[in-house]
Amino acid sequence: MKNKYTHEGYTLIELIVAVGLFALVMMLASGAYLMMIDINRRTQSIASGIDNLSFALETMTRTIRTSTNYGCPAAGQDCSDGTTFSVKDPAGQTVSYTESGGAITQTTNGITVSLTDPSTQVTSLKFYAIGTKSYSSSGGTDKQQARVTIIVSGTVSSGPGQTTPFTIETGATMRGTDI
Repeated sequence: MKNKYTHEGYTLIELIVAVGLFALVMMLASGAYLMMIDINRRTQSIASGIDNLSFALETMTRTIRTSTNYGCPAAGQDCSDGTTFSVKDPAGQTVSYTESGGAITQTTNGITVSLTDPSTQVTSLKFYAIGTKSYSSSGGTDKQQARVTIIVSGTVSSGPGQTTPFTIETGATMRGTDI
C-alpha cells in the first residue's frame, strides 16, 4: 500500500529557522546601511564647511595679492602675531580682516561682512606679515617683498553636538614689486 502523504517539503521548525535567519541578516544589513547614510551626511557637512572656509581664504588672498599698503594695525606694519590685517585694495578702499564672533569678517568702508558660514566656528585667526614697508619709504632698509602668512584654527560642525577641528595655513604675496 502506498502512503499518499509523503515526506516532501519543509517542516514548521525548518521554516521558522529560515525566516529567523533571514530577518537577522536583513536587520544587520539595514543597520549597516543606516550607519553609512549617517557617515555620508557628516562627511558632506564637513566638506561643505571646509569648502566655505576655502572660499573665505581665497577671497582674502586674492584681495591681498592685488592690494598695497599691507599692515597689522595693532602692531604697526610688520607683525609676527597679528589678529587684524589691513590692505588698500585697487579701488583705494581700506579692507580689514579679523576674527569676530567665531567668523572671519571683512570690513570695507565701515561695512562688515562675514566670510564664513555659521557651521564653521573660527577660534583663531593669525597674520604673520613681513616686508610691508616699501623700499623707498623705509629708507632703503626693507629689501623684502611684502608677504603674509595666514593661519586659521577652529571647528566645523558635522551635526548636533559633533564637531571636527581644523587648522589651515595659507600665504599671499603682493603682485607688484615694492623693493
